[in-house]
Amino acid sequence: MARLKPSAVREILKVAERPDILSFAGGLPAPELFPMEAIAQAHAEVLADEGRAALQYSTTEGYAPLREWIRGHMAQRGIRATSEQVLITNGSQQGIDLVAKAMLDPGDIVVVENPSYLAALQNFAGYEADIRVVGSDDEGMCVDELEELVTERRLKLIYLVPNFSNPKGTTLSVERRHALVRFAQTHGVLILEDNPYGELRFRGTHLPPLASLDEAGVVVHLGTFSKTLAPGLRIGWAVGPKELIRSLTIIKQAADLHTATLAQRATYRLLQRFDYEGHLSQLRLHYGARCQAMLNSLTAHMPKDMRWTHPDGGMFLWAELPRGLSGDELFPRALEQRVAFVPGTSFFAANPQPQFIRLNYSNRPPEIIDEGMRRLGAVLAAK
Repeated sequence: MARLKPSAVREILKVAERPDILSFAGGLPAPELFPMEAIAQAHAEVLADEGRAALQYSTTEGYAPLREWIRGHMAQRGIRATSEQVLITNGSQQGIDLVAKAMLDPGDIVVVENPSYLAALQNFAGYEADIRVVGSDDEGMCVDELEELVTERRLKLIYLVPNFSNPKGTTLSVERRHALVRFAQTHGVLILEDNPYGELRFRGTHLPPLASLDEAGVVVHLGTFSKTLAPGLRIGWAVGPKELIRSLTIIKQAADLHTATLAQRATYRLLQRFDYEGHLSQLRLHYGARCQAMLNSLTAHMPKDMRWTHPDGGMFLWAELPRGLSGDELFPRALEQRVAFVPGTSFFAANPQPQFIRLNYSNRPPEIIDEGMRRLGAVLAAK
């Protein structure tokens, strides 16, 4: 426990989510786009038609019809699996925890791109992993740097968010996807493919999941409805090799017995009667407009020597401040102007770089985004 540190994002949100502050700090989907009526109707129908079963204990693996739906949905993305290879989890975050618990002994090496998803770094630290980093650029993880770690002891796990990564918003290129899977197959290393944002592509074409390229059982693919339906449902899933999914199931039994039965059944009922693909299209439309609004506002209000990523999907972009400025030092000054972001240092597992900040665009409409970037630009202008 001495190795664990509180999430910088969660600590910032305690301050940044005040009503008077325009916050671009949280990784929050837009609540006005939650399919509220459909979710309410699905719960009402489940309680009316199968209420006793929905309120009873259930299997750890998850509600069988929902697992089968997910299997079919994954098949449409090129991931070949049986329903026995699908485990329902409490969000994809639990999938990270279960895989880490199954795979890692103290001192085992986990490789992440630098910067990486903060909550995954927290998790790996909790299992006393030796976290090593490789670089990242506009094409995602620098896969060629992995060869330098082959001679290291007990290289067990490679973790990444290949689509619209958190915090950068960048996407792993097709060439690097193939190279990464080849590397894992050659060296017997497990890849943990965390894909919470993959359905939110609003530019370009979908790229093949790493799991769809895997012929040797070296990839565990995590998905979730948190970014597409609602995070409060806490419905995620892990798809992977049958033996490993069985191990994750046993670990989950000891952790929480099973994911909430009512939420699982209601989610399945919703997916049966709800135009999920149409809903995804609306999310992509809105998030694409909000991303473009932020890009336009950054161009209009920020110093000419500031740079940022240009995501093709997801919920975040990553900005590099002008030379000599630190996100940590800028944050309290931004709060004085009632605008918030996340300083980038916490996302680095090694060699933290203070000149970066993360901005979330999914949670605010375009006019609010422009006002927030105007305020942030004013803070930078006053440096």
